[in-house]
Amino acid sequence: MPELPEVETIARKLREGCGADPSILRREILSVEIRHPKPVAFPAVEVARERMRSLVFEEISRRGKFLVCRLSHGYLLIHLRMSGDLQVLPAGQPPRKHDHVIWHLSGDADLRFHDPRRFGRIWLVESPQDVLGPLGPEPLGPDFTEARLGEMLRARKRLIKPLLLDQTFLAGLGNIYTDEALHRARLHPLRRSDTLHKDEVARLWHGIRTALRVGIAQDGASIDWVYRGGNFQNHFRVYGREGERCKKCGAKIRRIIVGQRSTYFCPRCQRAGRKSKGK
Repeated sequence: MPELPEVETIARKLREGCGADPSILRREILSVEIRHPKPVAFPAVEVARERMRSLVFEEISRRGKFLVCRLSHGYLLIHLRMSGDLQVLPAGQPPRKHDHVIWHLSGDADLRFHDPRRFGRIWLVESPQDVLGPLGPEPLGPDFTEARLGEMLRARKRLIKPLLLDQTFLAGLGNIYTDEALHRARLHPLRRSDTLHKDEVARLWHGIRTALRVGIAQDGASIDWVYRGGNFQNHFRVYGREGERCKKCGAKIRRIIVGQRSTYFCPRCQRAGRKSKGK
């Protein structure tokens, strides 16, 4: 699933263009071809198709794992989920099997939502808060401070790995960047959130932000057939490296299941530590 760095990379490419793929900013939606209705979460398919016609893409940004497209009227929100992708192609090319929504744009370009598993969703709303309201803070935002993270962690009594994956707690982290952040912070994924002392909170805050920034600098991670063009997979510290040596201490990376998710960590760098609330 694309996480914050991958979605940020896609937003940047749609906004600025990349190679042969042009920017979609200031392009008018001439028509919308909805080849499969499932991705359209709101409004109804026929209403969405009609409302998007003649609107112009004015701004492309990101909130958590959501792409946020400000149109000349309203907002188009896209969540790629497990296998979604967006690509700008020259107009007139035959649709691929899993091109479920195609926006035909001015300037002879098509924006295509490609999703083999059909888990991705699209919303057309007046206010993005209608969908994004429950999300937690942005981990790279100026209001996400060490002090705020400490308050958030103390208010919960949950295992740190599932908590960081909870989008209502913190927006944008998925399995890859949570494991990478915890390794940078030298924290075991089974630590309870309210047991972290001040220095550990600071390490976690730095670990989260550093892992995400490195991921963005590498255009995200390409680890399967879904997301294209990233290089962060060549810089993983622990994710997907079961049995390989830790790049920091040389111990073998372990894999366990936490909250039904594969979780990778170094047993030497990330010792279990305290499991109950400390001082």
